[in-house]
Amino acid sequence: MSENSPATSSPSLTEVETYGVERIPDADRTASPLDLFRVAFGGANTFSTCVLGAFPILFGLSFWQGLAATLLGVVVGALILCPMAMFGPVNGTNNAVASSAHLGVHGRVVGSFLSLLTAVAFFSISVWSSGDALVGGAHRLFGLEQNDLSYVVAYALFGCLVLAVCVYGFRFMLFVNKIAVTSATLLFLLGAIAFAGDFDPSYAGAFTASADSATQALFWPSFIGSALIVLSNPVSFGAFLGDWSRYIPANTPRRKVVGAAFLSQIATLLPFVFGLATASIIAAKAPKYVDPAAPDFVGGLLAISPSWFFLPVCLLALIGGMSTGTTSLYGTGLDFSSVFPKLSRVQATILVGVLSIAFIFIGRFGFNLVQSISTFATMIITCTTPWMVVMMLGFYTRRGWYDPDALQVFNRRQRGGRYWFTHGWNWRGMTAWWVGAVVGVLFTNIPGQFVGPLGDLANGIDISLPLSLAVAAVLYLAMLRLFPEPRAVYGPEGPRLARTIDVPVPPITGPGTESEGTPAALAVEGG
Repeated sequence: MSENSPATSSPSLTEVETYGVERIPDADRTASPLDLFRVAFGGANTFSTCVLGAFPILFGLSFWQGLAATLLGVVVGALILCPMAMFGPVNGTNNAVASSAHLGVHGRVVGSFLSLLTAVAFFSISVWSSGDALVGGAHRLFGLEQNDLSYVVAYALFGCLVLAVCVYGFRFMLFVNKIAVTSATLLFLLGAIAFAGDFDPSYAGAFTASADSATQALFWPSFIGSALIVLSNPVSFGAFLGDWSRYIPANTPRRKVVGAAFLSQIATLLPFVFGLATASIIAAKAPKYVDPAAPDFVGGLLAISPSWFFLPVCLLALIGGMSTGTTSLYGTGLDFSSVFPKLSRVQATILVGVLSIAFIFIGRFGFNLVQSISTFATMIITCTTPWMVVMMLGFYTRRGWYDPDALQVFNRRQRGGRYWFTHGWNWRGMTAWWVGAVVGVLFTNIPGQFVGPLGDLANGIDISLPLSLAVAAVLYLAMLRLFPEPRAVYGPEGPRLARTIDVPVPPITGPGTESEGTPAALAVEGG
């Protein structure tokens, strides 16, 4: 086949993507690690990331303390996230489908559910923060009234634009993010010039030498809490990396794919530090906007901005909202079509998009969800991280070997295959996931927002994430040793760190076939 044949040429931007979560054919996998970098970085190079970057100042840290917490959160989060990029090239499908190998044919719905919640949370943060910035900038620039109608129009504009991009699919989303990476980066650098005169790196925060002992005792809880909120941003991409990396050829060196995912999050230090630095200026010049009881980062940013920066603020809001919204919504619509196979990818994307936009309006005008969305996002990450641990350890123990056909059993509404386990559930991976998630929630301690029943056992320090990571990892590896998986789920080289048992593989059957329900189809672990 020649290089210029139609089978190997990339589809046009305006061609609606037809692939759902089925394995992408090799001929159509033309993306590169650089494309993965652009999408992952573009999705975080936005105002919503700046809002998360402001939290160290809201928690009372100095600029330098906040910078240390931000660096810790970004680097650790990037290290946790980057291995999740490998599943897409290996299997040609998204991460929720790939999780069938470790949670079972039916257990893969856990990944779909987590990605749906994550997408709604971060899509909401993106639309709210970008919409507020657009309305505020237009008010200062053109005198636009800041009333409910203005916010409704701004949110609807973002929501509909994002939905349109997601309907067209991966290629259009990649095009949007190529523009967003460059333009948003330039606007952030322009912002650094705008605020350079007001920025004072010696901003001291609340934990000064003269602070009383009660305040000093809150330093480590505030520091760890800030780092965890920052860390939630890179980890939030865990369920979505496969949505984009599935278009990368399988023979691409894994170090390049993992490296692209890691560097995409390291690059987010740009919006994080922008949010941190401007929050320290707001705290010094307009402290009412960083009151932990009612923070308003966007309002504070506009209050301290020079007039010439109002238009760049509007542009940054529009570009950033589009970028983050598409990366959040695209993958969820894609995966939703596999959970409900009667819906095409386009139909599922529209349905999820409409529901997400409705949530945005209800949360903004019906309830006070805007201030609690960061807590909601952090709780989702606490539940998602143990799932990622199971996936990554499963990849390691399987030596990266998978059966692509058996991964699609759920999507085709069939039964059997290598990953059927017990009635379609692999209780080893499921147990490690839910126990790790429950432990994480119990030990969560977000100052001023949410404290779990055991959150104060470490003197107010939030140890939820490292504890849930450790519990999920130890429990999953112990399960693989004590309760071996079938030999058939491992490749020709056999397992790492695990034992196996030899049992028959149930044939893949579908409704109405003669072999459905035969003893051979029920031979694995009582399935």
